[in-house]
Amino acid sequence: MPHYDVLIIGGGINGSGIARDCAMRGLKTILVEKKDFSAGATGTCSGMIHGGPRYLEYDIETTRTSCLDSGYIQKIAPFLLFRIPFIFPVLKGDKYNLELIETFFEAYDRFVPLKNGRPHTRLTRADALRIEPGLTPNILGGATIDEWGCSPFRLCILNVLSAHRYGAEIRNHTEAEKLLMDEDRRVIGAKLRNTLTGEHEEVRARIVFNAGGPWSPQVARMAGAQVKIRPAKGIHLVFDRRLSNVAITAETIDGRSIFVLPYENTSLVGTTDDDYYGDLDNVTATRDEIQYLLEGIERVFPSIRNERIIRTFAGVRPTLYEWRKNEDELSREHKVFDHGEADGIKGLLSIAGGKLASYRMMSEHATDVICQKLGIKEKCRTHLEPLPGGDGEVHIQEAAREHSIPAFVIQRLYQRFGTAYTKVLAEEPKHSARAFVCQCESVTEAEVRHVIRHEWARTLDDIRRRTRLGAGPCQGCRCTLTAAAILAEELHLNPDGMTEAALEFLQERWKGKLPILSGLQLAQEEINRATHFLSANLHEMIAAKRHTVHGS
Repeated sequence: MPHYDVLIIGGGINGSGIARDCAMRGLKTILVEKKDFSAGATGTCSGMIHGGPRYLEYDIETTRTSCLDSGYIQKIAPFLLFRIPFIFPVLKGDKYNLELIETFFEAYDRFVPLKNGRPHTRLTRADALRIEPGLTPNILGGATIDEWGCSPFRLCILNVLSAHRYGAEIRNHTEAEKLLMDEDRRVIGAKLRNTLTGEHEEVRARIVFNAGGPWSPQVARMAGAQVKIRPAKGIHLVFDRRLSNVAITAETIDGRSIFVLPYENTSLVGTTDDDYYGDLDNVTATRDEIQYLLEGIERVFPSIRNERIIRTFAGVRPTLYEWRKNEDELSREHKVFDHGEADGIKGLLSIAGGKLASYRMMSEHATDVICQKLGIKEKCRTHLEPLPGGDGEVHIQEAAREHSIPAFVIQRLYQRFGTAYTKVLAEEPKHSARAFVCQCESVTEAEVRHVIRHEWARTLDDIRRRTRLGAGPCQGCRCTLTAAAILAEELHLNPDGMTEAALEFLQERWKGKLPILSGLQLAQEEINRATHFLSANLHEMIAAKRHTVHGS
């Protein structure tokens, strides 16, 4: 039976960050995730490494630490982050006038240098409309700040890759079915199940760390311990292109702050914040939530209802438990639970709360607690050492000429892999660097093969998280079957396995499209059906598979 210093359960950004820190400090580490890295709360966030100006009203320390950690993350993964300018429009009748808005951002400016940001700027009505003509003519003026965006999927996998390079064992699609305990009520390991193969194994660890996010109460209960959180559901809308090159904030009917922002080749509108008591493994958007967001945005950006929504996504935040507070007022602080002290169950630690922008600091705190328990004196270096690919700059045009590849392909590869893009280009066959699998998101065959071989991608949805395959306007219409064929070749799947991989991916895409099927998007879905079930004869593959299974 394998023995480790620490077993980390949960492969979101916190679990991945903790695994990296533990491995860098010399701990024998294993990370397990029942789905895929960043498939839970991490992958359904807004992808913002921001300072959190709204927390200034009630949680100044969260603003400070978020800005500080944003600066560190920029240093260790400079290729991954991109600047997003924000406009805060002020309309007649708004709760805050221009003077109050400017005073608020003057206070925020004190923290801006920590995150390499720019001071706010006050805008007249003419200034705002010149920057974004799509704003409502009812605008009185506004203010600008800037924040940073990134791919939470890539940030997570880069931490996993770094942990692996320092010797950590990495397992996705591996569920901790049972926590092992000795006669003294000490957690000593876990029984694991590979969810793809069904194989079981048991591992021992001196410390078991529960980084399950919204699932952390369930993990703790397996040992008779308690993690009390207040799960909060948030949804986003994804539009088919950039609606603006700046992000725009708005106010909902109940006074909440929401936004529309440019994100890669698409735009996001988000987010809701509601207490959630449903199935954590099946979180979906409702039509009411969609209308709630659109109503808020159209007040400042009137054309929003004329634009095409291509999907929704929804997730649950593992917010710390508080009674009687409105969801918006809940702290974004985090907590490390020592179940030896709280529940009399030694060997088990948990983490909850926090947000993406301060993940590195949270991971450092958690690893400090682990090291204290194990008597390890090594200090954290995660803010000093670059993540994989963050060790230099790339001159895009020169690289394009060197590799005889269009500059935009190099740009996208660099944005995802940093200086490690050359390893992607080295994948065989040689022509795969120029062969597009997903045209919407410029994903090449070389990139697909690379993440299967080197980044633990075992399903098409895993590939999407690492590359944005199928995340563009056609939502996998043109790339699903090609990508499935590559996956089947790499993993040595038979034809039925390839069909199953394609259907599983299309079903996941369908969940996000179902709540918004109307108008232009409904027409697009009819094209998708014709492509897959008529041109590609996918319905005949399904029928043949059923015939084989049932013998009829």
